[in-house]
Amino acid sequence: MPLNMTIRPATKQDFISVWDIFHAVIQQGDTYVFPEDTPQADLAAHWFADYMHTYVVEIEGKVVATYILKPNQVGRGGHVANGSFMVHPAFQGQGIGKDMCQHCIAEATRLGFYAIQFNLVISTNTAGIRLWERFGFSIIGTIPEAFHHKKLGLVDAHIMYRVL
Repeated sequence: MPLNMTIRPATKQDFISVWDIFHAVIQQGDTYVFPEDTPQADLAAHWFADYMHTYVVEIEGKVVATYILKPNQVGRGGHVANGSFMVHPAFQGQGIGKDMCQHCIAEATRLGFYAIQFNLVISTNTAGIRLWERFGFSIIGTIPEAFHHKKLGLVDAHIMYRVL
């Protein structure tokens, strides 16, 4: 964990900081399905809905990353969690994803989830795939040409899963 790094539940005061991360990440067009022109108002539904657990990562008081944890399905499928992770591009490659993954697994366990499933891990996101695999996630399925990559066109996406 980088020095002076904290992972904590997000508050309403973090909305603009999370938007800055969300907006920067979706502009890249390589890991998330959201269109580049997604309006800021939509962030509430995508990242701050009542049924989500939203977290932020601060380094020296600046929010640089965020993740959400939520039930992957409702009712009888609610025991499996789903998560989404975003690190501001200026802070990628510093091990923040590793720390968020550890935190997420601990939080999902604490919240009583049985497993975690990632529904759409883009096949070209090799750093993300390696990270999830290092923490015990397995590719349980591949969806051909499920993602329209900004630079590469149609690419496959994986479903990754881990029992807690």
